Amino acid sequence: MLDFIEDLGHGIYAIDTGFQRPRFDAAYLMVEDGRAAFIDTGTNHAVPRLLAALNALGLTTEAVDWVIPTHVHLDHAGGVGLLMEALPRAKALVHPRGLRHMVDPKALWLGALAVYGEEEMQRSYGKLVPVPAERAEASHEEQVVHLAGRPLRLIDSPGHARHHHAIWDERSRSWFTGDTFGLSYRAFDVDGRAWILPTSTPVQFEPEALKATVARLLAAQPLAMQVTHYGRIGGSVDEVQRLAALMLEQVDEMVALAESLRSAPDRHEQLKAGLLAGYLARLRTHGHPADAQAADWLGLDAELNAQGLEVMLDRPAR
Repeated sequence: MLDFIEDLGHGIYAIDTGFQRPRFDAAYLMVEDGRAAFIDTGTNHAVPRLLAALNALGLTTEAVDWVIPTHVHLDHAGGVGLLMEALPRAKALVHPRGLRHMVDPKALWLGALAVYGEEEMQRSYGKLVPVPAERAEASHEEQVVHLAGRPLRLIDSPGHARHHHAIWDERSRSWFTGDTFGLSYRAFDVDGRAWILPTSTPVQFEPEALKATVARLLAAQPLAMQVTHYGRIGGSVDEVQRLAALMLEQVDEMVALAESLRSAPDRHEQLKAGLLAGYLARLRTHGHPADAQAADWLGLDAELNAQGLEVMLDRPAR
């Protein structure tokens, strides 16, 4: 097996897309009776790895029936169009709020370009490739699609983004959660126990919607969550519940901190520093040394989470 592929059992494989750093961004490949589906793809630069994973498992590109991004943020869906060019039989199944961005990614590209600039966009993501409209369809609430008879159920899962859906696999009793169930880096595991933090990246973080989504996910009594950042977490219903509680506690803390700084003149810097301090303190409680490397890694999450919380603060009341 190639070193960037991890066999998770039940015909599920996590593929390290190579985005940013090792074991940061996962795409998932599900295989059932010779048929395959990708859930999240990473960026364009991940596509060679995704195709290599198929080959390593003895599958052809004709074996792929579905490409299902959890949402259209580029670290999850940036490679969908390019990947689809190599998969002649596959259909892309996209949240209805995100479908147009896969068929015509111009607005998605321009929005990201304004944030990152041309050089960083090319380095991290590559030029976005549109998905032909006839090969893309919108998901709907409680939709069930099948992979060689294996049912996959999709639900709307807002909170991180309004264009987000989650995918339930009854065989493994697990959800593919994208960013809805937070971030959990394997480098922070202590004695086999995972640590987790929320992601409130811009521009559609909605804490109450996120809490409602997590409650829906937990109602299925999942044994595990397959998160994009990174890999499978859980292993039992109780462990998934523990991680959910830890994440939601931090959601409340993050929102409270943001509200307390609403009118601060240096709001962004205070918010970013406060978030990072909170994450490192919780990481130490988890038993991790929370060293300089951890601070560096979590600094990016603190920056993005601060940006998203500020968008939330500045959003007109509805």
